[in-house]
Amino acid sequence: MTHDNMTTEKFRQTQDKLILKLMPTVRNGGFQTLRMDDIAKIMDISRATLYKYFPNKEDIFHKVTDGFVQYIKEMTTDLPNEKSMYATKFQQVFEQSVSLALFITDDFLKELQNTYPFMYEKLWETIQFREKQLLIFYNEGIHNGVFNEVNGRLLILQDKMLYNMLDLKYLMKNHWTIEQVLLDFYKLRKIQLFKSEMLSIVDDSLIVPKIEYLTQKISNILL
Repeated sequence: MTHDNMTTEKFRQTQDKLILKLMPTVRNGGFQTLRMDDIAKIMDISRATLYKYFPNKEDIFHKVTDGFVQYIKEMTTDLPNEKSMYATKFQQVFEQSVSLALFITDDFLKELQNTYPFMYEKLWETIQFREKQLLIFYNEGIHNGVFNEVNGRLLILQDKMLYNMLDLKYLMKNHWTIEQVLLDFYKLRKIQLFKSEMLSIVDDSLIVPKIEYLTQKISNILL
């Protein structure tokens, strides 16, 4: 890697870290009302440093949207070529569904549509692409005798429940921890999806560190 490429990569990594600091505020209160001064304060940098990495608010939101698009695409194009790989793909889909439910809320999409419609169209098309890929995955699993004959669209609708389940007031009211919500939802999806004789191909020990990581990430956003 050349010096210029290393410099560019470091610049992008810093942008990503700064945006990550902003995401809890965007999720909980929206983006449009924030001023650049507010954003700099949330990112814990000076206004001058902020403008070094982002020339304006639109650029920040554009990078947020592009980050979601890239994250979705990089996990939705490959299909398992053997039965054991369905378990790996299932766990990847679960992890992605939780992350997307955490950040791509209805309020976020509405604000994006009203403020930056061209970005909204790009993200929405990618979300639709993901859903089509998931339907292919579920149908292939049924065809290959790995999955029960379930309607993939119902599974996609169930993912939307995650947003409500990860609401702090809902968790407190039901005396439910974030980790328990994720674990219970994972178990529910696994039993729904995999045929009883195929459950043994799913190694639950592999999902434990992922759920621990997601729990920490969600806690940082909600608490």
